[in-house]
Order: sequence, then C-alpha cells, then structure tokens
Amino acid sequence: MSNGRELLIGLVSISDRASSGVYQDQGIPALKEWFDNALSSPWRMVTRLIPDEQPVIEQTLRELADQEGCHLVLTTGGTGPAPRDVTPEATLAVADKVLPGFGEQMRAVSLKYVPTAILSRQVGAVRGNCLILNLPGQPKAIKETLDGVFPAVPYCIDLIGGPYIETREEVVKAFRPKSAQRPKAT
Repeated sequence: MSNGRELLIGLVSISDRASSGVYQDQGIPALKEWFDNALSSPWRMVTRLIPDEQPVIEQTLRELADQEGCHLVLTTGGTGPAPRDVTPEATLAVADKVLPGFGEQMRAVSLKYVPTAILSRQVGAVRGNCLILNLPGQPKAIKETLDGVFPAVPYCIDLIGGPYIETREEVVKAFRPKSAQRPKAT
C-alpha cells in the first residue's frame, strides 16, 4: 500500500503474445521511461503483464485500485476494434465514474500522427481514489499520448484524494487552477 505521499502507479500491459512469451513487452518499459523523465515527486510502480481476457483485466484493475492502493493505473494495448480488444469494456465494467474527456483527448493527440487513431476506443475512468487510463500499445504512441493528456492528470489525482504530483516542466507541465497550486519545493 502507498504511504499517501508517494504516487503509486499501476502499469498494465495487455497482450496475449507478450504475456505468453512470444515477444518482449515494450509497453511497461516505455511507461517507466516516461515517468522517470516526467515526474519530480516521489513515485513507485506496480506492474502486470496479462492477456487480452476481459475477466483478467477487470480483476487486475480491481486489485491495483482496491488492494494495492494505486492512485493511477495505465493500461497499454487492447483498445482497437479487433475481437480480442476488450480493455475499454473491462475498464468501464470496474469504473465508478467515466471521464470522457480523456478518451477524446487521447484520440485527438493520436490523430495528429496517424489517421487510424479514429479506431481507438481508449477511455479514462475513476475507481475509488484511482484514475485509470487506457493508452495505446506502441512505445512511440504511449509517449505522444502521455505528453498530450498528462497535464490534466495531477489535478485529477488531487480531486480524487491522491498525492500532490509535481512534474519536470521541461518534459510535461502539470496544469492546476491557481487555487489548487502549492508553492514549489525548494
């Protein structure tokens, strides 16, 4: 469990082939690298590599939010239109609240790079005190998407009761209303 001061991030790579060892997962390493570069406040991660199975995804999201106490859970993969892509359905099944703006913005960011972004079904949702975001599966797309949506994540985490997140502004600048900003740590 988190001590309340450090951000606990659940990183979930959803892939039948990577979870069965057919190829090396690239999603979790890409996410870790992004957070290593972007966050200046303390954080740690819990990782899972699982197949595209809705019950397994749902169980994993519940476990990370409820038992592990993650403040943020990011999934990679399983958001397209293929029959095995069920990450959004699993996320919505465990959600207390849906935040449609995250999905809209993730697609808008991706459309700047590829026309097939319209095929994505990414969602953002809250479960208890945990924000869950469905990201694309490719490392380049993960970075592009996080660069585009993460400015809103720290304030969302504030609003649902998580720790105050500070970023390295040269990588990504967190946006908060003036009333929600704290003085910079020295």
